[in-house]
Amino acid sequence: MTGPQVTYCCDMDKSVLISNFEKRGWIPVGPDDDWNVYWSSVLTVRNIFSVETGYRLSDNQIINHFPNHYELTRKDLMVRNIKRYRRELERENSPLSEKDENGKYVHLDFIPVTFILPADYNMFVEEFRKNPSSTWIMKPCGKCKYYKLILLIFLSQGVGIFLINKLSQLKRWSRDSTSFNPAVVKEYYVISRYIDKPLLIGGRKFDLRIYVLVTSFRPLKAYIYRLGFCRFCHVKYSGNIKELDNMFVHLTNVSIQKQADEYNSVHGGKWTVQNLQLYLEGTRGKEVTDKLFESMRWLILHSLKSVASVMVSDRHCFECYGAKWNKTPDKSMLGNFDILVDEESTAPESVIEKENVKTKGDYSKTGARAKERNTPRWR
Repeated sequence: MTGPQVTYCCDMDKSVLISNFEKRGWIPVGPDDDWNVYWSSVLTVRNIFSVETGYRLSDNQIINHFPNHYELTRKDLMVRNIKRYRRELERENSPLSEKDENGKYVHLDFIPVTFILPADYNMFVEEFRKNPSSTWIMKPCGKCKYYKLILLIFLSQGVGIFLINKLSQLKRWSRDSTSFNPAVVKEYYVISRYIDKPLLIGGRKFDLRIYVLVTSFRPLKAYIYRLGFCRFCHVKYSGNIKELDNMFVHLTNVSIQKQADEYNSVHGGKWTVQNLQLYLEGTRGKEVTDKLFESMRWLILHSLKSVASVMVSDRHCFECYGAKWNKTPDKSMLGNFDILVDEESTAPESVIEKENVKTKGDYSKTGARAKERNTPRWR
């Protein structure tokens, strides 16, 4: 890097973070010092953006979370926001809200049938009884990894996740096995119809880690990282109901798979996205593979759009190295990132200015402003 020295603060002990900061020549400082980049925990973010503290960030300071990042990182809120987004498009008679003869979204059918328990319990039971042979996966709403410079939803080491194919199995979640009792529920869950015919490689399930950098939600500006990877299960997949409790078959979390006898510590059961693409092109053809990857980009784009209207798009969140990002950066500046969407480059200047003014002063979900400039700023 050239120009002023970049200082950073980090309140978590992650070698992958520290080593990358050091490679860039950044200087570590404490939270009370002058920092340019703060890679922080969620608790720190809440303190910084709390109306009560009155902290103000300076123009050369950025932080790795949007104030209400949980609108997308919490599973229940993500589902609600996507459903709301689809309803809004329907009211606007948008072509994106088109449905087929079975009532399914043609363009936005990228989440399975999902309910939030306990609130949607009766609706879930009604749906379950339509197809009593179906399998469902339950995930705790609050146990998800928080966004840093990446925006994707991941399971928190597989904790609290299980599969069910009988209503009676909900006793694993509620102590009352005969009738649902919200009073004894420890936390909220999302329950989704399990994919019954997953794509397998070598007979094994896998998932994808694809990283997305968002620098603004209004206008939406996001970049997709090329160097993602796949995580594989180490036991071959089986749809047999006897295997519902076998997490080595169903969950790709490394914390689970590394306990398997077949686990390979050298490659960790991972492929690069590029290797996956080559494999699919060789087995399914280039046209099918290109369509798949384009569909994934479509899913990511509209997941971001679903929260754009409710996300506090603070200008201190996710700027590049604390500097104003060029509206039309040269491709050489993007490294391994590709532009996913850039509404700023096409929006009228008046709209951009309006959003800049809004985000410059509003730091909370209610729009409450921090204290005036004579208040000591967060350093």
